This record gives sequence, C-alpha cells and structure tokens, in this order.
Amino acid sequence: MTDTTSTPQADTARASELGAVARFLKATEIDTRMLGMVGALLVIWIGLHVISSMRLGVNPLDFDSRTFLTPRNLWNLSVQTSAVAIMACGMVLVIVMRNIDLSVGSAEGVIGMVMGFAQVHFLVRFVGLELGNPWIWVLALLIGLALGLLIGAFQGFIIAYLEVPAFIVTLGGLLIWRGAAWWVTSGQTVAPLDATFQLMGGGPAGSIGATWSWVVGIVACLAVVFALFNGRVQRKRFRFPLRPIWAETLLGVVTCALILGAVWLANSYPWPIGIVNRYAAANNITVPDGGLFIAHGIAIPVLMAVAVGLIMTFITNRTRFGRYVFAIGGNPEAANLAGINTRWITMKVFMIMGVLATIAAAISSARQNSSTNVLGTLDELLVIAAAVIGGTSLAGGSGTIIGAMLGALLMQSLQSGMVLLGVDSPLQSIVVGAVLVIAVWLDTVYRKRV
Repeated sequence: MTDTTSTPQADTARASELGAVARFLKATEIDTRMLGMVGALLVIWIGLHVISSMRLGVNPLDFDSRTFLTPRNLWNLSVQTSAVAIMACGMVLVIVMRNIDLSVGSAEGVIGMVMGFAQVHFLVRFVGLELGNPWIWVLALLIGLALGLLIGAFQGFIIAYLEVPAFIVTLGGLLIWRGAAWWVTSGQTVAPLDATFQLMGGGPAGSIGATWSWVVGIVACLAVVFALFNGRVQRKRFRFPLRPIWAETLLGVVTCALILGAVWLANSYPWPIGIVNRYAAANNITVPDGGLFIAHGIAIPVLMAVAVGLIMTFITNRTRFGRYVFAIGGNPEAANLAGINTRWITMKVFMIMGVLATIAAAISSARQNSSTNVLGTLDELLVIAAAVIGGTSLAGGSGTIIGAMLGALLMQSLQSGMVLLGVDSPLQSIVVGAVLVIAVWLDTVYRKRV
C-alpha cells in the first residue's frame, strides 16, 4: 500500500515549488474566481472610460465629467445596481438548489404597483389616512412584503409539493404577475409616491450626507478588523491552519482602503446647483461666489443592498438553513435520506426570493417616484446573469452572495457604459445575452478542470 501521509517537510517542499502568485493566493486564501471577476470589472471600467473619453476628444486622465470613471456616474451606477443586486442574493439560493426563477421581474412589477396603489389610493381613500401621514409608507411596504411572501410561498409550494418543475412554474408566473401588474390599475401609472417612501430611491434627499457616510465607513472598517481578529481566534480555538500575519494585515488594509475610497467617491458627488440654491434659500444659507458644495454621500438604496448582502451571507454561511440549501443542491437524494425536509427548504427559498423582490420593487419605484406596469421588465435576465457571472453554478451546489452582487455590478456597468456611449437598445440586449452565454460556458470549463 502506498504511504499517503504528509509531513511538515513534505508540505514545505511542495509550497516551495509553487510560484510567487500561487503562494500569495494560498496565504491570503483569496478566491481566484472572485479575483478574476474583480479584474474583469476593472478592465470593463477602464475600457469604457477610455472609449467615452476618445468619443469626446478629451484626455482619459482628465476624468471629464461626461466620461465613465467620474463620481457622478459611479454614484448613479451604485444606485442602479442596488435592486438587481438584492434580487441576485435570493437567486443564488434558488440556483444553488438546482431551480430557477423566471418570474422575479414580473413579481417586482406587480408588488411595486400594489405598493404604489396602496400609497396613492387605498390607504388615503379607503383607510382614511391623510397625505403625508408617516404610516403610509410603512403600511405600503408591509403590504408589499406580505404580497412578496405569498407569491414566493405559492410558487414554492407548487414546485416543492406538487413537483412541477421550477422552470414551468416561474415561466407561468412571469406571465401571470406581469398581467396582474397591468390589472391593478388597468395600465395606469400611479404617482406621486409618499415623500418618505421616495427616500429609498436615492437622490439628494435619499442619501445620508458626507458626515454620516464617513461614520458608516469607519464603523465598517472596525467591523472588518474585528472579523479578521475573531476569525483568527476561532481558528486557533479549533486548531485550523492560520493565515500569516502579513496576509491578514494586507487583507484588512486593502478592504478598509476600498471602503474608505468608496465613501470618498460618494462624498465627491455634489448636489445639483438648483437643489443647492433651493436648500440654501430655505435654510437662510448664504451661497458663496464659487457655489456651495453639499455632498450626496452614500445612497440609501446602496446601504439597503449592502445590508441585504450581509444578512444573506450570514444566512448561507452561518445557519443550518444555509447548510441545508447547499447540501440539497449538491446531492438532493442524499440530503433527503439524511432527514432534511427538502420540500420545506425549497418553499422557504422561494419565499425569501419574494421578500427580496419586494425590497427591489420599493427601490425601483421610489427612484422613479411612480409605479408602472412595466416595472421590472426583463430584470429576471439581469438577476440570473448576475448570479451566474458571480460564480453560481447552474448545476447546483455552489455559489456566493458577494459573487452575485459583483456580478450585478458588472452587468449594470456594461448597461450604464453602453447607454453613456449611445449604444442602441437592441445591441445592448445582444451584449447582455452574449455575456450570459459566455459566463455559463466559462463556468462549465472551470468545473471540468476542477
């Protein structure tokens, strides 16, 4: 029998044979697929910036306000990404369990329409609340959450207990909920929405300002340091291999630098001049000759997306439910034999998807200050593409929340860049479809190599 035992001397010899890059990746434990996605995102950003600069005839290093890599465009990009990123978090769980949800865009549309109808008509005319009542947006959001939960439970029940394939159920849902969105108001747009509800859409009022943005950034950095320290303590406790001190320090420094850099970028985008002048007049503030600079800061929808990402990451990595989801996706038969209630877990995953569709609907309708029956059209494709590009395997069993959110940012970057470059809408659809196919192909190639 061959001796397969490993000695410290053998491990050291094997490590010395690795290249410098491989040793670095091993020490820092960075996911190579995630690193590749970040690299692809940077290439897309730089490429779009250079192309937009060339079209305008300006030097890319001047960072003209009309080009891609500017505080204004990146701030808007973060807001535009929020809704898709939130739904992509739920889509990860759906695809990990070897299912699919084609109805999220239509569900987003009907939920957004119902919330809008509740604010403008139902709660005012039938319940008797006055316009501006602080309970209007709360009740409207609760109605939307209840509807999203019911839609998810309904579809999940049919999939899990009636054993109808998810593709068929959600394809039917795509048509049913889109028709229902039109039926709620007979196709009429509902506007304007509650002023407090609109804050979830971003904009000057829907941002937290420079000071609170720095507070959030500093707290986030402290959380990163604590997470690294606590992780090292837990590894020592259970005698797991430890990362080198330099690797942990590097991870902490780079992460904190990215967080503070994002805060600085958000604080570099000022309010429009007209809004600044109105704000100054309303608050008796003298506007200096050079103008008054008031920073947007971090947008509320971005904070909502980050919060959802953190919660979903905790659920997938730290709870029994999350472990069951990946176990079912890896081997459904074995999970069922192990005593896992696979049907109930499946139903709960679609219920979570419905709740996340509600949050996305609130952000999207608040941004437009209206609810329309076309809200969320084709968002299901962007959400699925974001999850797959982020590393979620269509074969099931693997995927990450952070990867899906990065995938959403990548997809939205492509769309935003194409709009900035004046690319026609049909060509935009071609590019998005091609990117999705290439992402699935790369996933297939990666899995064959592994």
